[in-house]
Amino acid sequence: MKIFEKSLTLQGGELKLQFGKLAQAVDTSVYATLNGAAVLVTVAVGPENPAIDYFPLSIEYVEKLYAGGLIKGSRWVKREGRPSDEAVLTGRLIDRSVRPLFPKTYKKQVQVVITLLSVDGSTPVEILSSIAASAALAMSSIPWDGPISTTKIGYDKAFLVNPTEQQMQTSSLNLVVSSTKEKVVMIETEADAVKDDIIQEGIEAAKKENKKVIEFIESLTEAVGKKKSAVIEVEENKELLEIIKKSYSGELIEALKEAASSAGSNSALLNGIVEKMYAEVSGKYDKKQIIAAITKYNYAQIKENVLKKGQRVDGRKADEVRELYIETGLLPRTHGSALFQRGQTQVLSIVTLGSTTLEQLIEGPEGKEAKRYIHHYSDGPYSYGQTGRMFGPSRRAIGHGALAEKAIEPVLPDSEAFPYAIRVVSEILAENGSSSMGSVCGSSLALMDAGVPIRDAVAGIAMGIMTDGDDKYVVLTDIVGLEDFSGEMDFKIAGTKDGITAIQLDVKNKGLTGKMIKDVFEQGKKARLHILDGMKKVIEQPRKDISEYAPKVVIITPPQDKIGEIIGPGGKNIRALIARTETEINIGDDGKVTISGLDRAKVAEAVESIANITRELQVGEVFDGVVMRVLPFGAFVECLPGKEGMVHVSKMGKGFVRDASKVVEVGQKVKVKVYQVDSQGRVNLEMI
Repeated sequence: MKIFEKSLTLQGGELKLQFGKLAQAVDTSVYATLNGAAVLVTVAVGPENPAIDYFPLSIEYVEKLYAGGLIKGSRWVKREGRPSDEAVLTGRLIDRSVRPLFPKTYKKQVQVVITLLSVDGSTPVEILSSIAASAALAMSSIPWDGPISTTKIGYDKAFLVNPTEQQMQTSSLNLVVSSTKEKVVMIETEADAVKDDIIQEGIEAAKKENKKVIEFIESLTEAVGKKKSAVIEVEENKELLEIIKKSYSGELIEALKEAASSAGSNSALLNGIVEKMYAEVSGKYDKKQIIAAITKYNYAQIKENVLKKGQRVDGRKADEVRELYIETGLLPRTHGSALFQRGQTQVLSIVTLGSTTLEQLIEGPEGKEAKRYIHHYSDGPYSYGQTGRMFGPSRRAIGHGALAEKAIEPVLPDSEAFPYAIRVVSEILAENGSSSMGSVCGSSLALMDAGVPIRDAVAGIAMGIMTDGDDKYVVLTDIVGLEDFSGEMDFKIAGTKDGITAIQLDVKNKGLTGKMIKDVFEQGKKARLHILDGMKKVIEQPRKDISEYAPKVVIITPPQDKIGEIIGPGGKNIRALIARTETEINIGDDGKVTISGLDRAKVAEAVESIANITRELQVGEVFDGVVMRVLPFGAFVECLPGKEGMVHVSKMGKGFVRDASKVVEVGQKVKVKVYQVDSQGRVNLEMI
């Protein structure tokens, strides 16, 4: 067994890569460590499938709770089940970083599995995982135009390179950048309305750090890397292309116009052309080959028209946003709703509010955390004009939901100001480009409709690019589906009028230059402000109050020594209070008491009752009380809910009283006055 190991000092710790020791059955494996974090990356290669017309790559990120020294919290099932959303998102981040650099004609099955083996609660494991995956692919026999590297950038008055989780607590920026030596291939960002120029500077800082790692991986590849497999180039079907050019080019122009201005993926004109061609070639080619040739021709025409003629497929200018339609308050009984339509992409976003006890608890290798804001993205087959089976959320849907979550979260009020759990669902009703950014806009509108006091409205826009080399390119604003498929970039940018809150970049070429990114930011900002202006015309600020159908939630923090009085012996007091007010009352480990209910008057009653239980009675205060217990020497009177005092027989105002039962009985209403509160807090009353 030949083992090779080498280290590199990074900002953030010492990176160690080890080859040849673990998982020897695969093409390549890498064991990587950074501080107390460790991952194992395996790269397996399967046979080629000539029948498929895509590269069969799968990137799987596998979390194991043992990595953090934890056992699954479920009482019944102790092993890990389906991947968590966080695992899916990390897998997608790595996939989006490495996929553009594979040859488009490579058809062998490739599976990259990243297994998280150890976490330390501080090191960013997604960065380690991406670097290790890059090293494994670079060392493998698979043809790949890497390596790449990935760096995280924070910002707290100055840039933080690969910051710890502790440092990120005070950072206004969470920027993850994957790049080759010169070009950016992936960006993932969450930011607190950070200025565009700061993020651009952060991208350059990340590229600088990435370059060191890439040179390190290159040195390893030269030493022990495998010889790369040859790539068989696939020849174009020239006969089919000639038939298309000669007989169908005019019809295809009209078909593309129809597809660009229609929702969904079905085009009657395109389908008709396929049928006519199939009849013409008399069975020489099947429909799959015809569709592939038409698609290739269409994409080439779309790109050529943009680059040479400045013509977009739907007739818009390069920086023009499609027509907007915005409406709020559509649904009668939900807590907030909004319809956002840009061109043919239509999104309905719905807000549901609940008690903070409904926060989502997430169990991961680094422990449990509570998630107060939840965004779910839902796109059924009908949104594409198709039929199909309805499954659970796809990796894409999980990714789009997480992106919208990142975009909105920075503008949410804190739980002290707005003590609610918040769930937004974005139903994609029709799809023709950038539904994820449509869900950002729709969610911002729905939150304002629900009366959630967000700091500012958030809008999102998807930018594309058509290139003919690094110097000749056209940046496209608000891309439609055809421009996404035929172009080389999907650059999603979300933010407020003041700055950026989220970014997600995917490329299909070898990456973006610094100038390209600068142009995208400038053009994207103009579009974002345009959309925000349109949103403002419909709803300028959050409604003054939440919906009458939303629960009223109040959080109070009574003195710690009064918690026992609220609960009462055996939970007597709190059970009685819940029953009387028909509210939900929860006491957290931090001593905070959450009261929620649909009847606002009942919630107010519960709040007042708890306030009365916990407040100190003052000498001289007079109450209309109720006799709760009678003993020979006196009676215990409830003067406030859950708050009792004793009336001694000498204080019953009837002269000499030998037995209190001769004067009062349980349930009797009496007027009492506080005449003493002793050193132990016991309240003594007198009847008046």
